[in-house]
Amino acid sequence: MAKLSLGSTFSLSLSHHIRPSVTGFNVAATTMKMVDNHPSLEVIGGARDRFLPVLFNNLRLPYNPFPLIAWNRHVETIFASFYRSVPDVRLRRECLRAKDGGTVALDWVSGDHRRLPPDSPILILLPGLTGGSQDSYVRHMLTKANSKGWRVVVFNSRGCGGSPVTTPQFYSASFLGDMCEVVEHVGARYPGANLYAVGWSLGANILVRYLGHESHACPLSGAVSLCNPFNLVIADEDFHKGFNNVYDKALARALCKIFKKHALLFEDMGGEFNIPLAANAKSVRDFDEGLTRVSFGFKSVDDYYSNSGSCDSIKHVQRPLLCIQAENDPIAPSRAIPREDIKENPNCVLIVTPKGGHLGWVAGAEAPLGFPWTDPVVMDFLEHLERGASKTDNFSCNSEVVQRSSGELQHIEV
Repeated sequence: MAKLSLGSTFSLSLSHHIRPSVTGFNVAATTMKMVDNHPSLEVIGGARDRFLPVLFNNLRLPYNPFPLIAWNRHVETIFASFYRSVPDVRLRRECLRAKDGGTVALDWVSGDHRRLPPDSPILILLPGLTGGSQDSYVRHMLTKANSKGWRVVVFNSRGCGGSPVTTPQFYSASFLGDMCEVVEHVGARYPGANLYAVGWSLGANILVRYLGHESHACPLSGAVSLCNPFNLVIADEDFHKGFNNVYDKALARALCKIFKKHALLFEDMGGEFNIPLAANAKSVRDFDEGLTRVSFGFKSVDDYYSNSGSCDSIKHVQRPLLCIQAENDPIAPSRAIPREDIKENPNCVLIVTPKGGHLGWVAGAEAPLGFPWTDPVVMDFLEHLERGASKTDNFSCNSEVVQRSSGELQHIEV
């Protein structure tokens, strides 16, 4: 079961309502038709009425999970991880050296720099914990967006997807430094293009934290969060219940595997680091206690989890954000979704499907082996934003970024 990992190798009938349209003259005299989603789907948020017509073609129909596979959330999660097809895509890797000496790997679709206009919209993909550009859910989203003329780049975090580790520090749910540098770098390379991002699981948590942190200054024109755990304390509680222990152990093995490849970097770590605990972790919590929480300055693993979720970031998001969750997700519990903050934020909309497991969503036109149910919904949302967005120069391409782009990057074909 070592393949099962969080976000990596696991990685609506039509009804019309007549509502009064508020004007400065006669509220009762003017009415407008509103579409509604199918009752099998929960669709809420301050931006619900703004975006529901855009997503109507997908949300007017009932959510029909694929028979046999989706009857159990664990079966669906495992099936999607092991048996979903993986589109064949040739990628061009770019290694970006961060300011602290760490390295992340950016995987672009090979040939897009010649094929696509420089102002083509750009989609940054953030896989889940231990995930990368090799994962099926990432590949399907990549090919779906690329087929519509989008320039897509996968952001492989330190040590993930074959990304090199060049300092004794990985990444975490709390760390936004690499995300900031990746967005800055991509924006500087294509200053005439609008930037968007999609994140899954831990990648979604990092993305929403980034949106909240940047708030009004955020250079992204929109984003999508899928299977976001939101509250890591709640997620940790559920991670140790019943069958979820299987996922926990599989993830711990994946983390240890990455760690052991770069163990020499951590040989002389002193202080509160517990390298033997991290190297032989039996759970994600063990790994975070031995390494992650110390690396990022937290007093304890509980302190790390309490202060690294994205639930408190929602209220600060100032860019259009679509969140999609599954009610029966075993790893990103539904009870952790910050529904009230999403309802109050005029930039956010939430879709909750009754089934889906974790990164499963084995439903829709290409089920069970093709793209997940979420992909067409995500692209409808992003393409609507791009149609309405003006081409703005989000970045002043400063000399520091240009120098780093030319002097500290490597390119290989993968």
